[in-house]
Amino acid sequence: MSAPTAPRPATEPSASPAAPPGAPVGTSARRPALDWRLRFAALSLIWGFSFLLIKVGTDAYAPFQVTLGRLLSGTAVLAVVMAVKRERLPRSARTWGHLTVAAFFLNALPFSLFAYAELSIPSTLAGICNATSPLWGMALSLVALSEDRPTRRRVAGLGLGFLGVLTVLGAWQGFSGLDFSGTAMALLASLSYPVGWIYVRRTLAGSGASTLALTGSQLFLGTVQLAVVTPLFTTAPGSFPALPTLAVVALGALGTGLAVLLQYGLVNEVGPTTAQMVTYFIPVIATAAGVAVLGERLSWNTPVGALIVLAGAALTQGRRRA
Repeated sequence: MSAPTAPRPATEPSASPAAPPGAPVGTSARRPALDWRLRFAALSLIWGFSFLLIKVGTDAYAPFQVTLGRLLSGTAVLAVVMAVKRERLPRSARTWGHLTVAAFFLNALPFSLFAYAELSIPSTLAGICNATSPLWGMALSLVALSEDRPTRRRVAGLGLGFLGVLTVLGAWQGFSGLDFSGTAMALLASLSYPVGWIYVRRTLAGSGASTLALTGSQLFLGTVQLAVVTPLFTTAPGSFPALPTLAVVALGALGTGLAVLLQYGLVNEVGPTTAQMVTYFIPVIATAAGVAVLGERLSWNTPVGALIVLAGAALTQGRRRA
């Protein structure tokens, strides 16, 4: 899906980093001390390793607990930044209502689905499923956004991308050895992101609140949602093993908190078109991390299918015809 013209709150490893909500795109403050290419590389690594961290976290904690810890850590990071910058929270009840829905589709639901998915599928497959978000986004935008008109290039990208998905899943083998429930949850998580983007694009554009305030509020609301759900479906952990606990904290503090700040900085400095290229590095890094660190097996169709998915996603990012 092309980068939305309306600003939106940040998500996670996702398809198209767009202009932040309320951010004055094109304005420039002080030049960052760290070159944008280094920050781009850092963001790619953080989001690429997120799937490995989820896998490690679920070794000791229930998926809902991993998601709750992730959101809590990410919210804490943004809360500190908001306090330092003296950001004001949104005042409109309408804005809070829309942010509640955005938090569900962009944070609570996909984070939980990915955590549950990785109970039964490798982190490499979860990372590749995440790369289908631009494909779902384009398909949904053609239905939900009247200004998004199909072009031959974008339709071809959509078809090519889903051909790549079938390649990753080994369709010609009858999906032999595939865990259907885990894969379906990972694909639904990827679908949840563009659903949230379209909702935000329709409801929160021009809200007047700052990027940081909207994002911090969104993550806070996602944390509240998980804080309500988690005790209903899980029991309190009897212990807190060091490695899984650190993985969950890093997943939130780095993959949710710091990554959001890096993403917005890149969008403002180099624009959404360049910033969204991070999407194409995430599955590559997720696959390399899963194989090298976790020892996950990798058949030939997984990287080949992933490349086809990314090629299709790139085509769907082509210029829209109004």
